[in-house]
Amino acid sequence: MQNTGKIFGANGSPSGKRALITGASSGLGLEFAELLAAQGVNLVLAARRREPMEKVASNLRQKYGVDIQVEPIDLAVPGAAAALKETLDQKALTINVLVNNAGYGLHGEFIETPLERTTDMIQLNITAVTELSHVFGRDMAARGTGEILLIASLLSFQAVPTYAAYAATKAYVLSFGEALHDELRTRGVVVTTLCPGHTETGFDAAAGAYVSPMLRWLTMRPRPVAEAGLQALSKRKSSVIAGFMNNMVAFSNRFTSRSMQRAAMKKVMAP
Repeated sequence: MQNTGKIFGANGSPSGKRALITGASSGLGLEFAELLAAQGVNLVLAARRREPMEKVASNLRQKYGVDIQVEPIDLAVPGAAAALKETLDQKALTINVLVNNAGYGLHGEFIETPLERTTDMIQLNITAVTELSHVFGRDMAARGTGEILLIASLLSFQAVPTYAAYAATKAYVLSFGEALHDELRTRGVVVTTLCPGHTETGFDAAAGAYVSPMLRWLTMRPRPVAEAGLQALSKRKSSVIAGFMNNMVAFSNRFTSRSMQRAAMKKVMAP
């Protein structure tokens, strides 16, 4: 594993601190859990499925000796964020770091996708992220310290045919996160937004996505993506794009029209 230094550098020693990781049963959530546990950070893992999280928790407890709580919850259900906060308050668990990782995508023509699937995705990718950031961010601001990592996407930077609603949700996350970065930094809370490109996780299978040769060429392993997010958080950055090539893709948008961007993305994303 690459030496990432003090991931928790933004607000001092990790000793005794606790991170809440949503979407912690697979993909990037597993990497965030491993990296933070390796720094001695206690964890709360939250996702729909208990069994995968229990396996992760057992492994990390043995490897790093940290305390890990498992909270099975469907964050796509309205009010779930408040319910999770109440549960943790009852257990006297203070969250010092929120990794807002839960989310998923839908690939395909918008009008051919069942509307309930799209609204469920919007509930998780936007509403739950907003609610979690509010209920935990408010506590952090009151204490004068805390860190929030939001997970957007490389698709945040342009409209994407066949990922119309998903890309729009991630554009919201990026805009929301950068605004919160400026709002909360004077109150001791760091907010960083991570924008991954195509990553080797279960995203494609869940989204029903076609993976083009171009996407395969740009694909990153999840560990460096998670490291990039936590390093940026420790350096108090407002946002970060994981990977050199992904940075070049985002930078190239400055030199093309929005219609050209859509045409290029349609070619890359569509079967």
